[in-house]
Amino acid sequence: MAENLFSTEDKKRIIEAIQEAEKQTSGEIQVHIESYCKIDVMDRAAEVFETLKMHMTKERNAVLFYLAVEDHLFAVLGDSGINRVVPEDFWEKIKDEMASLFKQKAFTDGLINGISLCGKELKANFPYEQKGDINELPDEISFG
Repeated sequence: MAENLFSTEDKKRIIEAIQEAEKQTSGEIQVHIESYCKIDVMDRAAEVFETLKMHMTKERNAVLFYLAVEDHLFAVLGDSGINRVVPEDFWEKIKDEMASLFKQKAFTDGLINGISLCGKELKANFPYEQKGDINELPDEISFG
């Protein structure tokens, strides 16, 4: 089961990485973990993105880290506001960094590294504004 892949401590570290990244940006980051992905991984990530209402952020600057652990599939999906400003190969670079850690069975570290890299890029394009910035999406990990 997907939830069992990560210990309580691992989940805490992932949530802390999300919160740390979001302290630097108005962007929003969410993690969704499932056991299986029965369709194309990017299509499934897009479904989850919509289900979690991630497309409803004010600046369209949300990012989903999606993992289907039993199928060994994952995707990183950013909203249109981000895709307009990041380099074309941005998502592939993050996925490559994560994949190298995933291959070593370091799933928590892979996620944290991807979240951190994403946060740095979001900071450059969507800086955190203390005045009026609200956390538009929950920082908790969702499970399917």
